[in-house]
Parts: sequence; structure tokens; C-alpha cells
Amino acid sequence: MKVVVDMNKCKDHGQCAFAAPDVFQLDEGGRLAYVSEPDVALRDDIEEAADVCPLQAITVEG
Repeated sequence: MKVVVDMNKCKDHGQCAFAAPDVFQLDEGGRLAYVSEPDVALRDDIEEAADVCPLQAITVEG
């Protein structure tokens, strides 16, 4: 499984960090940081994060 965030769309709202904190975090500067190849056990949380993204910047592959 691979997580892809379109950083041109992402505006660092952080909703994904609430839905899947093991994968998405906001760094010290408030910018999104994420794990691109997370454990498959986190899939439900990642899909929730993609759903709640206000700009639909997150896609899950595989």
C-alpha cells in the first residue's frame, strides 16, 4: 500500500492527522509530513483520512 499526497492541493488543514496520527503529522512549521508506505493494518484510518481531507489531496494506492 502506498499513500500519496498532492502537496500542490494540500493546505495543511490537518484533518488527516486527526484521522490517522500514525501516518500523518504536522511538523514544527505546520506543514504536513506523512509515511508514504505505512503498515497495511492502518488502512482503515488512512482511508478515513483521505475521506475527511477537505481538498481531497490524499490517495491510497494498492
